[in-house]
Amino acid sequence: MRLDELARRIGAELEGDGAVEVGAVATLDEAGPGEITFLSNPRYTSKVATTRAAAIIVAPSFAERAGVALLRASDPYLAMAQALAVFHHPIEATAGIHPTAVVDATARIGADAAIGAFCVIGARTRVGERARLEAHVVIGPECEIGDDFVGHAHASVRERVRIGNRVTLQNGAVIGGDGFGYVPTAEGIRKLPQTGTVILEDDVEIGANATVDRATLGATRIGRGTKVDNLVQVAHGCDVGEGCFIAAQTGLAGSSRIGNWVQLAGQVGVAGHLEIGDSARVGAKSGVSNDLDGGRTYASGLPALEIAHWRRVAAGLRTLPELIKRVRRLEKSRP
Repeated sequence: MRLDELARRIGAELEGDGAVEVGAVATLDEAGPGEITFLSNPRYTSKVATTRAAAIIVAPSFAERAGVALLRASDPYLAMAQALAVFHHPIEATAGIHPTAVVDATARIGADAAIGAFCVIGARTRVGERARLEAHVVIGPECEIGDDFVGHAHASVRERVRIGNRVTLQNGAVIGGDGFGYVPTAEGIRKLPQTGTVILEDDVEIGANATVDRATLGATRIGRGTKVDNLVQVAHGCDVGEGCFIAAQTGLAGSSRIGNWVQLAGQVGVAGHLEIGDSARVGAKSGVSNDLDGGRTYASGLPALEIAHWRRVAAGLRTLPELIKRVRRLEKSRP
């Protein structure tokens, strides 16, 4: 593809030879002739001088000498994603039901769906149009799954779960497993029946080996457009808002309430029955032990602290050994 055509398709302003042919996207380090690259983090600006790429996607304010064509875009990372979509050709699934799949006679499968090898679809379940179920996906009975669903190999959806349109489950994701509900009694530990369900709204993506447990009562809900990373645990009765990012190994205890557009970094732990407000951001490895206001950034730590407070605490920690020495000297000098 000519560079000027690519610029048009990704909405970038071209500076350089538009007749150059390009066919792939690569990193600044690895890109070669015939490939484009991108600069979205100023930390890597020094690599521009040594890249062998045919062109670089940069911000409008980029002022360094590059020696190659530039594609100026208001959001270089988004422009890179658009370029990837131009060049990437995903493997297309063939519509139909594989001979080894087991589909209950009462299940309803939408038009142009592709049901892969050894899949199982339970009784009275409805799967929407253009669904793609790869090998060994299991959908339990009485589920409702919307159009353009993608279930990668070994994803599992338990009974009576409701899934919207354009939802993706990565490999090994488990939706609707029993919540961790038990009652200690004199005779032993008694299991609470998990009678609720899970609702995944439109455009949700669940990462590999992540789990979203069904509620004891009512529903565990993941809001529209939310993206859940690999190895995340969403416990029973949680309510996660729209447009959230939840990074790997994060755990939400039961009945957590997460607002819209919240970002939880890796290994965040949220105690049960807490609320995190809209647009809050929580740093990696934070322990959330109380409600957090929306619109604020909370630094890593236990407990999670608002970022300005955390910086004061961190500054105090650096001087703590000297402060201890001064206190000891003062104590020794007391009459």
